[in-house]
Amino acid sequence: MSQYRHEIANKFPLKYLFETLGMRLRTALSDLVSRPVDLMVHRWNWKAALTSSVVRGIIFFFANLGSGWHAALGAMGAEYLYRAITSGFYGAITQHLGEVEPEWEGALCAMVVLPLASHSLEFVVHWLRGTPHLKASIIASLCFTAVSTLFNIYAMRRGAMVVGQHSKSLAHDMRAMPRMIAGFVASMPLWAWRRLRSREA
Repeated sequence: MSQYRHEIANKFPLKYLFETLGMRLRTALSDLVSRPVDLMVHRWNWKAALTSSVVRGIIFFFANLGSGWHAALGAMGAEYLYRAITSGFYGAITQHLGEVEPEWEGALCAMVVLPLASHSLEFVVHWLRGTPHLKASIIASLCFTAVSTLFNIYAMRRGAMVVGQHSKSLAHDMRAMPRMIAGFVASMPLWAWRRLRSREA
C-alpha cells in the first residue's frame, strides 16, 4: 500500500474505507505504466527476490540433474542469478496488484502478466547458456509460478512478504507461513461453501 494511501487512511479513515480501499484493476495497471520507478524500483521486493531465487534454483538443479552435476549446478546458478535480479521487480508488481478489488481480478491479471514477462526472459537466458533440459525446467518453473503467484497475492493482502511502510521482518513472515499456507489451501473450499450457502439462502 502506498504512503499516500496510508496518509489518507490515517486522516480520513471512513472515507478511505469506503472510497479508496478498493483500487480498480485499470487504476493499478495505469499506475504501473505511469509510475514504474516508484512502484517497481523503490518498492523492489527483496523478500521475493531472495525466496524465489532459492526455490527456483533448486527446481532447475533437479530438472537438469540427469545431465550431471556440472549441468545441474550451472542451470541452478544461472536461475539463481536471473531470479535474484528480476524477482524483486515481479514481487513489486504482485504486491501492487494485490491491492486490487475484487481480489480475483488482481490475481487473474498477475497470473497472465507475470508468466509472460518472467518466463519469456527466463527461456532466453537458459537457451543462450545451453541449459540441457530446458523444456522440463521451464514447465516446472511455470507450474511453480501459477501456484506461487496466487499464494503471494493471498499472503501480501494479509501483510506477509511485502516491503515498504508497515512491512514486517522476513523472520516474522516466515513464522506466519504455516498459517498463511493453511488459509490459502482452505480458501477455495471455503469460497465454494459460501457460494453454495448463498444459493440455498
